[in-house]
Amino acid sequence: MHTVRAPAVAGLFYPADAAELRIQIQQLLNQVKPLAEPSPKAIIAPHAGYIYSGPVAASAYARLRAARGTVERVLLLGPSHRVGFRGIAVSSMTAFATPLGTIPIDQNAIEQLQQLEEVGFLEQAHAQEHSLEVHLPFLQIVLGDFQLVPMVIGDARPETVGAVLELLWGGPETLIVISSDLSHYHDYLTARHMDSETSRAIETLRYEDIGYEQACGRNPLNGLLWTARRKGLHIDTVDLRNSGDTAGPRDQVVGYGAYLLH
Repeated sequence: MHTVRAPAVAGLFYPADAAELRIQIQQLLNQVKPLAEPSPKAIIAPHAGYIYSGPVAASAYARLRAARGTVERVLLLGPSHRVGFRGIAVSSMTAFATPLGTIPIDQNAIEQLQQLEEVGFLEQAHAQEHSLEVHLPFLQIVLGDFQLVPMVIGDARPETVGAVLELLWGGPETLIVISSDLSHYHDYLTARHMDSETSRAIETLRYEDIGYEQACGRNPLNGLLWTARRKGLHIDTVDLRNSGDTAGPRDQVVGYGAYLLH
């Protein structure tokens, strides 16, 4: 049976009109200076409304342009904002939709994930969750056709998330996207200090130093850092701003960072 997850935050976090959405994403990507560098294996990017975090997310997604035609599968991991649960939630849907069209789910990967004890189906975790959805239009514009492995991360240890990443790591055909904002609702200067410290922890793979105060997506994020440390890889910061830099006031800001793992 063909079942499709409909967009939950189109018209709220990003435009619901396909033409308007396509134009906005292209404009955001065009603001990023093109660089001759290899495509990353993984990116970490924020998940707020595009007016706030879109420019920072684009800083990561622009680095994926060369991966079009190579990446066939995207592992997309984000935190749960609405449903509390332990472990990792996958979806039984056959596709996820955005105003730009539908993205097929990699059913073979979902079957593989069911080998792991802390992975299970939980549609409630996906139904209204924006942390995954806001990345999909960027991925559609930059990569074209691909299969999706969407995972909402609940209360899960770094090694639990790491086991998922190692199982599906693959080669150049597999891209990993970690969805996370940074600090929340501090004044501008406090947020800048906190987010700089968090960025240093990300770059040095110190997942032990990243709590929920530092990053709302700390569980998927720390799983990537745990895996990167085991594999001897490194992560680079390519953008670090907050909502006070993009579209909001500076008395209570949300931090955003864009990072690449090669």
